[in-house]
Amino acid sequence: MKLLLDENLSRRIVPFLQAAFPESSQVALLNLEGASDAEVWQFAKDNGFVIVSRDSDFQERSLVAGHPPQVIWLKIPNRSKTFVLNILLDHHTEIEQALSEQNRACVEISLSQR
Repeated sequence: MKLLLDENLSRRIVPFLQAAFPESSQVALLNLEGASDAEVWQFAKDNGFVIVSRDSDFQERSLVAGHPPQVIWLKIPNRSKTFVLNILLDHHTEIEQALSEQNRACVEISLSQR
């Protein structure tokens, strides 16, 4: 499963995601910086990415449009790159189960789940 980090998440964590989420990237690394949500959505859909964002926009879009792409909604305040990285890695199994095995459109991860 490869993740596409939204602009609100640091591109610097991408190398540290590769073992758990191979081929993951961030929108700026793919020349999508400043792209609309619709453009990011279509890119993720066309290229097999799961969108990761702290904004509810993609979660809301998944309710209307369905999937693919699937979405990981990080319901967390602005935190350090390390914190965000650890959230994704700590919830790797939960993410895989929800998106791959249960075929859910969106996984919500909040601080209360830590």
